[in-house]
Amino acid sequence: MVNRSAQEHLLYIQEKVNPILEALVTAVLLERPDDPAFFMLKWLCEQSKSLDGQDRAGGGQAEEIEAVRAEIAEIKRLKEQKAELEKGLGSEKAQASRPAAKEEDKTQDDEEDEEEDDDDDEADMPPPPINRGPRQSVSAEAYGVWNKKASFTAPVYEKTPEQSARIIKCLEPSFLFQALDKAEMQTVILAFKEKVCQSGDRIIEQGADGNSMFLIEDGTFDCIIKFKNTGEEKVVKSCKQGDVFGELALLYNCPRAASVQATSTSTVWELDRDTFSNVVKEAASNKRNKYTDFLKKVNVLSNMADYEIMSVADAAKVEEFTEKDSVVIKQGDPGDRFFILLEGECEARKVFVPGSEAQKVMSYKVGDYFGELALLNNDNRGASVYTTSPTCKLLYMDRKSFGRLCGNLEDILRREAKRYETSASSNS
Repeated sequence: MVNRSAQEHLLYIQEKVNPILEALVTAVLLERPDDPAFFMLKWLCEQSKSLDGQDRAGGGQAEEIEAVRAEIAEIKRLKEQKAELEKGLGSEKAQASRPAAKEEDKTQDDEEDEEEDDDDDEADMPPPPINRGPRQSVSAEAYGVWNKKASFTAPVYEKTPEQSARIIKCLEPSFLFQALDKAEMQTVILAFKEKVCQSGDRIIEQGADGNSMFLIEDGTFDCIIKFKNTGEEKVVKSCKQGDVFGELALLYNCPRAASVQATSTSTVWELDRDTFSNVVKEAASNKRNKYTDFLKKVNVLSNMADYEIMSVADAAKVEEFTEKDSVVIKQGDPGDRFFILLEGECEARKVFVPGSEAQKVMSYKVGDYFGELALLNNDNRGASVYTTSPTCKLLYMDRKSFGRLCGNLEDILRREAKRYETSASSNS
């Protein structure tokens, strides 16, 4: 067995396992099946199929998956048969338990009493099932008649402009905070509370409930995991200035996965659970729901599984242009972003001979994408892209997110790159 470090295991879990588990839990919460285990097994089997109906797994794995599917179908059939039998048995028992004397002794004078009894029976009937309403993501709280969403006012801790700027800079890389608009971001910044830690202080204890997340202003921290079988503690990660930790327990409502201990005198900004849930998590959930539906309609993403689409929606940022002929990307510049057109129109213009006028080589409408070649080939931009409508809105991913989330699309994108060669030849 290959010996891998704890960091590699954590990275694998974060990038490969967590997206699948999150999508699976989302599906379970949306459907709320009577038999969750059966539903989850069926969902995982369905996810193993690609768009053309072929299994993603190969060889014997595909045969095993087909066998599991057959077993699922048989289990479903047996469950339905069992339900029918129980239904018939229940009807017979009800018929047998009904007192015969009640039928024989009924008179016209008793009818009013019976009507009153019927009214009482109706009052004892269980209420009809409540419509769950719009689908929710796993990051959203479930609110309804039994769990009403209370009004919320975030705490306020005043900060200097310099402190606010540093907090914003540290939060920018996190997809959770990318969904916040300016007003929401300001609310979150003011809600952060300063906390000073001494070397050796543990501000998070493994297994405890998560009540807050932290942003490191200065200092260093170790993430420590305690193994149950041996009681041994091991440092699996170190955090430094600008790092965020503790947010996963708030996002997934789960216990702390590790302890976090200061290794020097340090200052952190602490954000409480209520502000995180009511502002940060809700904004991230709304963003995911909004852009997931759009991304499913983008042709180049059609072969991606639902959980992969949701990951792209989480990582994508929005850039808006409010003037026609605005420059989105410039020929010759380093390529660090991949774009999908959300609203408006754009066109690509390329200078084929230095000093000559740029020629139009491509038009883009809603759902089209561009900018991927420079990321795939680690090259400079091959053409400039301008907006051709008064307003334009684009989803984009940076190089790191593109490489991590769209790795499975590389072959498709390279094949589709022939469209640029066709456009170039038609303009030559």
